[in-house]
Parts: sequence; C-alpha cells; structure tokens
Amino acid sequence: MAMAFGIATAYVGRMLPTLRQLQYLKLLAEHASFSRAAEAAHVSQPALSAGVQELEKILGASVVERTRGNVTLTAVGAEAVRRAEDVLARTEDLVEAARNAGKPLSGRFRLGVIPTVAPFLLPAKLPGLKIAYPALRLFIREDLTPRLVAALKAGHLDAAVIALPYSAQGVDHARIGDDEILAAAPVGHPLAAGGPIAPGSLKAEDLILLEDGHCLRDQALAAFDIEPPKGDDVFAATSLHTLVQMVSAGLGVSFLPEMAVRAGLADMPGVVVRHISAKAPRREIVVAWRTGSSRAAEAKLLAEALRID
Repeated sequence: MAMAFGIATAYVGRMLPTLRQLQYLKLLAEHASFSRAAEAAHVSQPALSAGVQELEKILGASVVERTRGNVTLTAVGAEAVRRAEDVLARTEDLVEAARNAGKPLSGRFRLGVIPTVAPFLLPAKLPGLKIAYPALRLFIREDLTPRLVAALKAGHLDAAVIALPYSAQGVDHARIGDDEILAAAPVGHPLAAGGPIAPGSLKAEDLILLEDGHCLRDQALAAFDIEPPKGDDVFAATSLHTLVQMVSAGLGVSFLPEMAVRAGLADMPGVVVRHISAKAPRREIVVAWRTGSSRAAEAKLLAEALRID
C-alpha cells in the first residue's frame, strides 16, 4: 500500500503541459514563426515564447529549432504536435458537447464536403436541415478528401461528407447513400451510341479527368481497371463543370456522378450521358467523423438529414 501511495503521489506532483502551451506549439507548427503564431494566439511574442520554453522544460527536450527567420520542429516537437492536435480536438469537443447538451445539431458545426458532392447535394438538403435544426450554425469547407480527413483528425472539422471507398484510420462514418458513376461522351463519339458501355470500351487515351487528388477520378479508374494516364499532355480539370465543357467541345470522354447529372450539370448541347454497364459502378457517400468524437451522434443525425433518396 505504501508503495502504491508513493507512486500516486509522484504522478500527481509531476508537471504536465497546459492546453495553452499545446495550443502555442500547434500554432507555431502551422505558422513556422513566433511572431505569426503569437498573432494567431492573440498574445505577445514573449508570452508565446515563454510558454513554449516552459513546455520544453516539462518535456525535457527541445520542441523547436530556432534559427534566424526560421522555426523548425524537432522530432520530439513533431510528435508533440501530433498528440497535441488530438488533445485539443477532444477538449473542444468537450466544450461543444457541454454547451449543447440535450440540444442535438445546435451551435457551431464545422462540416467539410468534397467538391464532387457539395454543389449538388447541399443546395437540395440544407434548406430542410435549417428548418429541422434552426439553432444549427453550419460552417462549410469544400476541399479534397485527404485534406478533409486530415482536418477531421486535427480537430479543425466536426464531420465531413466524403465518398467511399477511401481508406482512413481513426475515422468512423454513417451512410448517406449510393451515387452511380456515369460516362459522358461527345455527340457523335462511338461511345455515345445506345446501350450500356461494354467492359473494355473505355481507354485511358480517350479520357479527360479531374486532376489527381479527386477521389472520383481514382474510384472511376479503379472501377474499370484503367491505369491512370501519364504525361503532362493529359488534360486534368479542376472541376466537374470544366470537364463537361471539355466533353461538349469533343475533346474526350469523362466520368460524372449521378447526383451531378440529376442536378442538370450535363444538360448542354454536345454531351451524351450513358450508364457504363448493367452492374454500374457506384461510390458510397458518407458523413465521416473522428473516432471518439463527442459529436458522433450529431454526425449520424446529419447523415440522416442528407440522405440520398
């Protein structure tokens, strides 16, 4: 008993980092500058520097390398930032959960959405969501899946609408619905004829695609076992709207999500939309959240409100 008591006493007496110190380090990692990090933290530069120095004393190791005009994280600092992001995210979750206890989907909710979903799903669903949850203050960020997942894990987002398949550890999800992947071809193109497109009919050299990083690009190519086109001469669009314009101009064949076609994206001269095969490829649209988030229940409610009919 005496030994157990001694261990407990020693643990209680140990200095631990404060949330403010962890926040200073996180901001320093983001801005790579003491002055810019201090400005973001709304404190003086000496105060932030002192907080980081105190953190280093507690950890017993340097967290940053200080050189003129440059700040670089040490190995210990990089690991501390990774863990600090999780601690700060969970703390913010705690505050939001306490403020909105018993009031689901109220207050601030930060939602990320991928670009191949946002302009087609949100305008149809958000008015009903606003009526159902009038106290909800929704902040929306449109970005590519890898960056949204990173923001989820860092606590910068509460949830994100993404498309599966996508492998991400530490993330849970709730289903919104399926979205068929369709082919779009120019009028007069051999693939614009009637009937489903036969397997093997799509060739890499015929395709114009979204730029690398868009999950729709990867999912469509994987569904048809097509190697991604290589070389700087391959056209890569930044948006589905640009893709449709290129197809209309007769520059090639591309892929479109069904929700975009339903929203009228392909309703323009020169574009023919076709199902690819009897067993059409689909992507699963989900609401994802960080594993262990206190807002998981709200993310599931959001998935229900955004469900694809």
